[in-house]
Amino acid sequence: MANLSVNLCGVELKNPVITASGTFGFGREFNELYDIGVLGGVSTKGLTLEARLGNPVPRIAESRGVILNAVGLQNPGVEYFLKKDLEWLKSTGTAVIANVAGKTLDDYKNICKKLDGKVDMVELNISCPNVKSGGMAFGIKPETVEEVTRYAKSGLKRTPLMVKLSPNVESIAANASAAERGGADCVSLINTLTGMAIDIERRRPIIANNTGGVSGAGVKPIAVRMVYEVAQAVKIPVVGMGGITCAEDAIEFLMAGATAVQVGTANFTDPLVCPKIIEGLNAWCDRHGIENISELTGTLQLNGK
Repeated sequence: MANLSVNLCGVELKNPVITASGTFGFGREFNELYDIGVLGGVSTKGLTLEARLGNPVPRIAESRGVILNAVGLQNPGVEYFLKKDLEWLKSTGTAVIANVAGKTLDDYKNICKKLDGKVDMVELNISCPNVKSGGMAFGIKPETVEEVTRYAKSGLKRTPLMVKLSPNVESIAANASAAERGGADCVSLINTLTGMAIDIERRRPIIANNTGGVSGAGVKPIAVRMVYEVAQAVKIPVVGMGGITCAEDAIEFLMAGATAVQVGTANFTDPLVCPKIIEGLNAWCDRHGIENISELTGTLQLNGK
């Protein structure tokens, strides 16, 4: 049996498999199917300072190899999470990563203050619109990435900060470097790509919001390429995600430079996918004589070099 444990910004994960925000709730439903304590970590549903109802329905659509979603950060708010879900989630034995979002810089700082020292890590969702800058997402330009990261980090004294990067940008490597300058302890990528699906009988978008975030198996090659580019650009750890459905997919991300991975959309098609991936990682390492899975990180060798 290989040693699957990894150290992510000082947080010891029993394996590199983390569930992605927005695809796993707070873990209770999945814990009815298997002991989620086997996971390396759980990234919670995106939390905001106040409860949110989210976008109007329909807000999820399926396409070939992908899904689109425009849920709109429906969540019960950070105070509810702290009172009702946090202690239970910690009791499972998995690392707790609180995904957070805000409309202003102060929102990010204040929610981080509430979570500091109470969770294992905070993951910053910076794909949210900055209401004080005309609605442009915080994660689009390097300068705003750096600014929001610095604000959020100022609210954290004991808890590491992970910044989740949007792929809908000119250079995701430049934005990763900006997050690093802002004080991020690690970065995660990719968040969803922007897409649209059309009902050709109605001649209207299927999703009420018109566009949505694209995720699922079909985005994996894009995500792997971006993880490789970011891993070359920063010195902080990288967490890879985007289209992972099996252990072999996860290994691609590790070889491209990721320290750990997040599994999202696959949880919808197979609720047991994460424990299967963990078992698959063990089996692959045993077949290839790998004693510690961390040995795989950044081992990709490009053709022609």
